Amino acid sequence: MKKYILAIDQGTTSTRAIFIDKNGDALFKAQRPVDVLFPKPGWVEVDADRVWISVIDVINELLVVSGASMDEVAAIGITNQRETAVVWDKKTGKAVHNGIVWQSKQTQQLCDEREDKTDFIQSRTGLRMNPYFSASKIRYILDHIENGQARAEAGELLFGTIDSWIIYKLTKGKSHLTDVSNASRTMLFNIFTMKYDPKLAAIWDIPLCMLPEVKDNTDFYGTASFFAGEVPICGVAGDQQAALFGQCCFHKGESKNTYGTGCFMLMNIGDKPILSKAGLLTTVAWRENGVTTYALEGSVFIGGAIVQWLRDQMRWFEDSADSEYYSSKVPDTAGTYFVPAFVGLGTPWWDDECRGAIFGLTRGADRHHLSRAGLESIAYQSKDVIEAMKREAGLELTSLRVDGGASGNALLMQFQADILQCEVAIPACLETTALGAGYFAGLSCGFWKSKEEILDKCRTVARVYVPHMDPERCAELYDGWLCAVEAARAFKPKHGA
Repeated sequence: MKKYILAIDQGTTSTRAIFIDKNGDALFKAQRPVDVLFPKPGWVEVDADRVWISVIDVINELLVVSGASMDEVAAIGITNQRETAVVWDKKTGKAVHNGIVWQSKQTQQLCDEREDKTDFIQSRTGLRMNPYFSASKIRYILDHIENGQARAEAGELLFGTIDSWIIYKLTKGKSHLTDVSNASRTMLFNIFTMKYDPKLAAIWDIPLCMLPEVKDNTDFYGTASFFAGEVPICGVAGDQQAALFGQCCFHKGESKNTYGTGCFMLMNIGDKPILSKAGLLTTVAWRENGVTTYALEGSVFIGGAIVQWLRDQMRWFEDSADSEYYSSKVPDTAGTYFVPAFVGLGTPWWDDECRGAIFGLTRGADRHHLSRAGLESIAYQSKDVIEAMKREAGLELTSLRVDGGASGNALLMQFQADILQCEVAIPACLETTALGAGYFAGLSCGFWKSKEEILDKCRTVARVYVPHMDPERCAELYDGWLCAVEAARAFKPKHGA
């Protein structure tokens, strides 16, 4: 009897395996940390073979702790850190260079050299010219291994984002595939034609033969035969798109925000892509049966990381969870604003030179006020993105579905509801990324018959925050935030930072 969907969630710092049952419950979990490498300042890499070993480990552990066998697994769904680039030898299946992680800035110069192609790239991909995406990472790897370009052109090398790498390994080299959501983050994929674009590839001199075939999120990706038994892989999506699906944002205008180290907001905009003029990214959310759903995406660079900074650098509390306790000891921020631009500002500003700043200090301000200002900055930055989405899509936001670690902070979630003047809904199961991959796989293999069945059986809301603050007061506070951002962006240190 098929009792479970196996969801593999390969993230930046850890890999998880989860069993999901027909009620959408995550019954068993296994997790392994993944070492992230920092060869030079601003460089972020990962050992691709270690990533693969972590996948093997978590699946084995999951089978042990659950007492289940692979015969009870209906299908495998995979979700992954997006944009991270791996290049491997087709013959040996070994990575030829460390994977370059999405966060890495080591390919900034390659992007700068192609700055004149920015508008063209956005017109076809919906993305900004940035080392964040995969294309420049592939170019870097080919430039830094022996005969890289020649080997790629000869078909000896293969590229993949982490999903492709895992699929290739699970199928013992039989499947070199990716899904539309991951492909749309490579900067090589035309989101209008839904194909790799030769003109985009030519900008980076990347041979098309090394790229994985692109499939729908609910397609068949091959049979996982690495473990005892054979299980179909039939659900794949990048992590943020998977979370959007896992939050059941199936309809136009429905949105989710993941509160992690940073914050990632996605809004379902239906079957027509909108090229943003407000600093948002246009991306493929998913494709089912050949029908594409698009999303607008915005990124906050420093979300929960501000709490980590208050904990580790300022040492104001010992545990991140204590931020809520200390912040709740005061009724407000005493007029202070914290702009946590430690690595610049993301959407909609995209200001790499901006640095963090605190405004409105008086003698009465103390660590409680500043801790609260740090938490509120997460909500303000999220509102910046949501406001841009509303303008671009011409849609109102009635409810925001949230997940991620900081969604457990009641003070932050209430302030988010207040400053957005809309409901903030927290699901009973916070494993929304894994759920999304699982839902794709389950729909593909018939574990669930439809998205309506998933909505009826699987989606349970644990808590809803509703606005309590006066709308005029919210507007005043937000105006103060925008003034603080403007002041922070105006400050340019003479010697850099």
